[in-house]
Amino acid sequence: MSDAPRRAVRFRGGGYEVRPRRWAPWLIFALLLLLWHVASSRGWISPSSLPSPGSVVLAFGEMIERGTLQKHLWESARRIALGWALGTLAGLAIGLSMGIFSLARAGLLPLVSALFPIPKIALLPLFILWFGIGEASKVATIGFGVFFPTVIAAYAACDSVPRNLIRMAQSFGLPARHIVWKVLVPGAMPGILAGFRITASIALILVVAAEMIGAEYGVGAFILATGNLMQTDHLVAGVAILSLFGLLVNWLLSAIERSVLRWR
Repeated sequence: MSDAPRRAVRFRGGGYEVRPRRWAPWLIFALLLLLWHVASSRGWISPSSLPSPGSVVLAFGEMIERGTLQKHLWESARRIALGWALGTLAGLAIGLSMGIFSLARAGLLPLVSALFPIPKIALLPLFILWFGIGEASKVATIGFGVFFPTVIAAYAACDSVPRNLIRMAQSFGLPARHIVWKVLVPGAMPGILAGFRITASIALILVVAAEMIGAEYGVGAFILATGNLMQTDHLVAGVAILSLFGLLVNWLLSAIERSVLRWR
């Protein structure tokens, strides 16, 4: 053996390790606000095109004082919650069935593949004919738009569960229902929750579109009304409400994900 002194080799495999940087998004957000404020105050951006951040904050305060923010937000949240819940429950039932039963997969997969690419907002006039201009057509649009991504997410998540785990459970004589609830569903849960994030965004898009077509109250109706009146400060405030609403939904889903996936 060589008598040369041994040197410790530095570990170099941590280059892609995820490290939390909680200050980074706040810094980027603050820089964007500062850039927006400077551009508005120096006249680089016309107030009729994009109002200053201060004008948007004043519009927020006015909406809260008049109570319009709470009313519009409540109507949109109620429609999203109902439509998303109905579409998600139905999508989970069909998607899990397709992931578990071969007959359901063979019979429903071609139908889902054929209907999924249809832009769901294009069906809103049809839903209005079926359910009327009221709440039912808006909820149906959101539910139908959420249904197909949930089906595909649940089906694909079930399909991605390692078959060795299922075969091992079968070899130990575990009943089929226990294999589903103790092996298949927990293994598919990360994919299902990832699908929830996508469907929450889809629900937000669809509720705005549905409210723009026929609603008195709701964030979408508010944005359309302020756009027609050229109230750009209120319009941007409405868009900011949607962004904050999306952040809140994302935070809720993250909390659910941390609670459900503690076993990982």
